[in-house]
Amino acid sequence: MAKHILIVDDEKDIIDLLQFNLEAEGYKTSTALDGEKALEIATRYKPDLIILDIMLPGKDGYQVIRDLRQDSKSQNIPVIFLTAKDSEIDEVVGLELGADDYIIKPISIRKLIARVKNVLRKSVQSIVKEEEKIIHGSLVVDPLSYSVTREGEQTSFTKKEFEILTFLARRPGRVVTRETLLNHVWGDEVIVIDRTIDVHIRKIREKLGPQYMKLIETIKGVGYRFKAES
Repeated sequence: MAKHILIVDDEKDIIDLLQFNLEAEGYKTSTALDGEKALEIATRYKPDLIILDIMLPGKDGYQVIRDLRQDSKSQNIPVIFLTAKDSEIDEVVGLELGADDYIIKPISIRKLIARVKNVLRKSVQSIVKEEEKIIHGSLVVDPLSYSVTREGEQTSFTKKEFEILTFLARRPGRVVTRETLLNHVWGDEVIVIDRTIDVHIRKIREKLGPQYMKLIETIKGVGYRFKAES
């Protein structure tokens, strides 16, 4: 099936040029002239990639990517900024907001398509990795079957408990804030207090049992960390 690319730019000539060349490469495309329309298409159709200008009417590209990354329906869609903003700080801001690439106009179509293929390839590799089992000693977390086994015996976790455990276990050694966990598991459409995360963590530890409960470390005043293997 052809990959779906959303092109967002307020210049119709640029949209037409990109659309023609990307479709010639076999991609399916959608277009938007402003940030609001881009968000509507992204959440409804979940394109495989978004090519996003920064200087847009209404919501600019920076706000668009913030909104994308806070919505569970669109937070994992790869984004390439294609913009005339050529300062180093603009590029740093774009990448820190979660862009997968930052391209300064003008750029040759051949180079752009090469960058598009590269980001799409990395995205596929990331999806495959997300499906891999997480193994820590005799503890096995399987994202495909939503199951957790210890010493070969399956332990029952609720959906949200499983999502919290998986999110932490995929980031060993990294501190994850409560806010990040809340946004990842519940999204920004549901109001949930920090205490909710703490309760879920306590239940996860209980289910992991004495041998594995200490894998989830509390970082006081910040959040939690899954202990990296030594």
